[in-house]
Amino acid sequence: MDLTKGPAYYRVSTCMGLIPMTAFFDAAEALNIRRTESLTSLVRRELERMIESGELKGGDRLNENLLATKLGVSRGPVREACRGLEQSGLVDVIVNRGVFVRTLSDREAAELYDIRASLMRLAGMTLAPIIVDWQIAELRSLIDKMEVAAEQDDLNTFYPLNLQFHHAITDYGGNERLVALASAIQREAHLFRRRTLHMPGRMLASNAEHKSILAALEAHDALRAGAEMEAHVMNSRVLLFGAPGQQTR
Repeated sequence: MDLTKGPAYYRVSTCMGLIPMTAFFDAAEALNIRRTESLTSLVRRELERMIESGELKGGDRLNENLLATKLGVSRGPVREACRGLEQSGLVDVIVNRGVFVRTLSDREAAELYDIRASLMRLAGMTLAPIIVDWQIAELRSLIDKMEVAAEQDDLNTFYPLNLQFHHAITDYGGNERLVALASAIQREAHLFRRRTLHMPGRMLASNAEHKSILAALEAHDALRAGAEMEAHVMNSRVLLFGAPGQQTR
């Protein structure tokens, strides 16, 4: 393409005619913004994964320079990702100190369990009447994989499979608002949910509860599926904090 002078600014001569040079600058700027947004999303997902896996724990400081070097990006996407994590309730930004993985009080964690139990009850009731064979097969496959991990006391394998199982149940139900609410609660729950699964025998017990949930779903029994889902969440709540109404800090 040839550059030719326009009346007030440079134009670019193309097969589509003369296009203002500013349009190319705008396009380049938009591309840079999209690239930054894409990097920010990737960095945020990686930080969420590190929190989910326990690699980053409550109270840990997020060092922008170290994270940028580790992830091979500039500090900008890391800073923007941290802002997003703050909005999600996963980190706290403390002025003149930095960004820290959020530490939940027992009371806050117990409240999240109570909310999540109600959401999971609804998820079970929503899915049971409409679940189809391939969805049942997918859930059974996850349960089988979790059983192997539990028998080997392999929490790092069990936990992501457990997350997939619960996400699949909400997702298969097709209620987008429920999926969004459950996902938001689950993101915060990463800050403490692994604690119950560290308890001796808890992974096997948890997976036995998964089997009961699947049996209710396969029977298309909405009330039973809802009750099994709620009990599954509340069992973990009771193990950590006692029954609702008991004193938590």
